[in-house]
Amino acid sequence: MTNKDLRKHSKIMVDGMEQSPSRSMLRAVGFKDADFKKPQIGIASTWSMVTPCNMHINRLAEEASAGADAAGGKGIIYNTITISDGISMGTEGMKYSLVSREVIADSIETVSGCMGHDAIIAIGGCDKNMPGLLMGIARLNRPAIFIYGGTIQPGPNHTNIISVFEAVGEHAAGKVSALQLKNIEETAIPGPGSCGGMYTANTMASAIEALGMSLPNSSAQDAISADKVADCRNAGPAIMNLLEQDIKPSDIMTRAAFENAIKVTIALGGSTNAVLHLLAMAHTMRVPLELDDFARIGKTVPMLADLKPSGKYLMSELIKIGGIQPLMKMMLAAGMLDGSCMTVTSKTLAENLATVTPYPAGQDIIMPLDKPIKKDSHLVVLRGNLAPGGAVAKITGKEGLKFAGNARVFESEEQCLRGILDGKVVKGDVLVIRYEGPRGAPGMREMLSPTSAIMGAGLGKDVALITDGRFSGGSHGFVVGHVTPEASEGGPIAIVQTGDRIAIDAETNTVTLDVSAAEIARRLQLWQKPAPRYTRGVLAKYAASVTSASEGAVTDKNL
Repeated sequence: MTNKDLRKHSKIMVDGMEQSPSRSMLRAVGFKDADFKKPQIGIASTWSMVTPCNMHINRLAEEASAGADAAGGKGIIYNTITISDGISMGTEGMKYSLVSREVIADSIETVSGCMGHDAIIAIGGCDKNMPGLLMGIARLNRPAIFIYGGTIQPGPNHTNIISVFEAVGEHAAGKVSALQLKNIEETAIPGPGSCGGMYTANTMASAIEALGMSLPNSSAQDAISADKVADCRNAGPAIMNLLEQDIKPSDIMTRAAFENAIKVTIALGGSTNAVLHLLAMAHTMRVPLELDDFARIGKTVPMLADLKPSGKYLMSELIKIGGIQPLMKMMLAAGMLDGSCMTVTSKTLAENLATVTPYPAGQDIIMPLDKPIKKDSHLVVLRGNLAPGGAVAKITGKEGLKFAGNARVFESEEQCLRGILDGKVVKGDVLVIRYEGPRGAPGMREMLSPTSAIMGAGLGKDVALITDGRFSGGSHGFVVGHVTPEASEGGPIAIVQTGDRIAIDAETNTVTLDVSAAEIARRLQLWQKPAPRYTRGVLAKYAASVTSASEGAVTDKNL
């Protein structure tokens, strides 16, 4: 039900004039007589002081609202939640991270659905609130635009949040002094904006722009900049145009658009979380998309961006050479993207890209198509007797394409981190972290602390890590996550024993436990499902309803 519908159902005629009980309440929040005849634009803000990613978004929301007002609409700002992965990382609190995506989607649907907003402008700035916003928008299917809050500036000496996590491992290995660690911790995050590499926030912002749901360049602007203010202001006339032409998310978020988003994510070397979130967004939009689609698409799309965590550059440096628009134009010219897809400009992707200029000569952030960093996708879908339902690896080729070693099993992320910092993890180990899946944790925590500690200890090429949890976009090294079925559901990862041989092969796309089928069956018969870790509250509700990682870890599939 839109605002127009609400007006129709609640109007009262007094002396020939239309009145409504809701008018009195809206006058109290600033409505004038003329505003009641305007389309109401819900401005969904994720402002919060719990993280630098979102600390400035209240100001961006005000700019977007002013833009909507100037274009003839009536902006109405409301807030939804956000959490901080970086702050909660490695703690029990991180179990709420992926859960927050569902809470955000529910809240967007609840507020704009209840208040009858005619259209929505949503502003996100951290990992989970971006897909959460898009999922809420998709459920309502009203004209909508996503605005990215923008990226952070680097700290001194090219540092960023991952520098801090890796410095912890370096300190444990005796490579960094306590004073050096403190200096990195104090200076790596200089102000507002999302984490500076091609981590999950910048990955999802880029994917959403490629999907067509944000204005061109929204994903490649500094958080504090005139360009970002203009992006917010420009959303006003753009949303009014979408209303006039009745262009809805379902017209934009098509199967072809999702494939465009996957291809751009691959070219940028984006986060494994994109697999999880794009699957969830597609499910919400009722677009068929499966894990194997990432494998199929990945065979023909190269990785081109030399961006952190595995590369040299930060998002702020990609912004200076033009962002992702020249990359998409290059991919379109090569036949990799579907240019006919509609976007929030009310123009097709090809029309948007027609006037984009190429990257400047001599830049080495985005490689040419004939000289890729990796000839196919770094997002590798693996299957085998250890992950019959699939797993997702992030393999750029810099860490090699194969790894085999003896399992060293940990029942939680904390156990693994302590083993690394205490020097118990050695060259050739395949670390197995289990009971961290969507249901088992619950919440599918990111294993950034262990992966960063591995890199900091200098074991990045000598140790692999496998988990039914997931990884931060800042994780790199030989890492395999999203193992399905997860341990708490009786997946084979639950019965791996320390000393078992495990082989990972990114050429054959397999992850294999070197144990006979009979022995696996015997161990599974003896395995007992652990009791739920939470029996009340949001984590318990999530564990009871969430699907597997291979299905996007959504909570409304089986309703």
